[in-house]
Amino acid sequence: MSEIIHIDRETLRQLQQKELESLIYFDKFCKEYELTYFLLGGCVIGAIRHNGFIPWDDDIDVMMPRRDYERMLRLWKTYESNERFLMLNTDGDTFTGNCFATLVDTSATMVKENQKDIDVPHGIVTDVFPLDGCPDGKLQRYMQYYHAMMYSLYMTEVVPTNHGKFVKLIGSILLKLVPSRQRRTKIWKKHERKMTRYSFNTHEKCTELCAGPHYMMNEYPQRAFADVIYHDFEGMQFPIPQGYDTYLKMAFGNYMELPPEDKQVPHHDLVALDLNKPCR
Repeated sequence: MSEIIHIDRETLRQLQQKELESLIYFDKFCKEYELTYFLLGGCVIGAIRHNGFIPWDDDIDVMMPRRDYERMLRLWKTYESNERFLMLNTDGDTFTGNCFATLVDTSATMVKENQKDIDVPHGIVTDVFPLDGCPDGKLQRYMQYYHAMMYSLYMTEVVPTNHGKFVKLIGSILLKLVPSRQRRTKIWKKHERKMTRYSFNTHEKCTELCAGPHYMMNEYPQRAFADVIYHDFEGMQFPIPQGYDTYLKMAFGNYMELPPEDKQVPHHDLVALDLNKPCR
């Protein structure tokens, strides 16, 4: 296993400023094509609590309603030609190890421990998540969760390790039963179609199907994401959900309270970081 590197506060701040350049570029693209997106997770907390990055946060996450997310992928592939910023998404030709899209700034190098053996450009990454509708019935919702778990397993080819021995065992068996990546692709595409059949715009609740198992279970009121409001973030204005308070309380509890000092650390394990070296 490669050695995990430690990032000091000065380097972390430089990383955040580099990540901000990706967000500005993504924001410009979305405005040009009239795509809806929101800051997500720690970025929303940072906007509300710090008017910018959480001081120890090491990444930017954004979220888009599924329709905008799928349209963004098509538009980026068709029209975007900037060689610095690449939009990566696992498909028949590319494997990223993620079940969501990633905007990669190739002007720098950053290698995460869990991706060090994957053949992709290892630049500064902005994660882009879709937001999906929830079915109204309990059985349909259970099946959606099941399809999301199967989608994540076969798309990322990673066995869940933090959800009990039974889940880990079942995940390992399911992957061993289907060793072919081509066959795994067919399986995750089937589950993707089934889990995304519920429109974000026509259901009262929505959820994060491409996040971890814990977040997949969250059911947010759709009205919380029905529109955007703009908030200060690093001296600029970026969109957050209009119902950010409802969303953050459901996802994180008392988000205005600072965590203990020992938790105020970056949450990604990096094995390499060079902000001045292009990754290609």
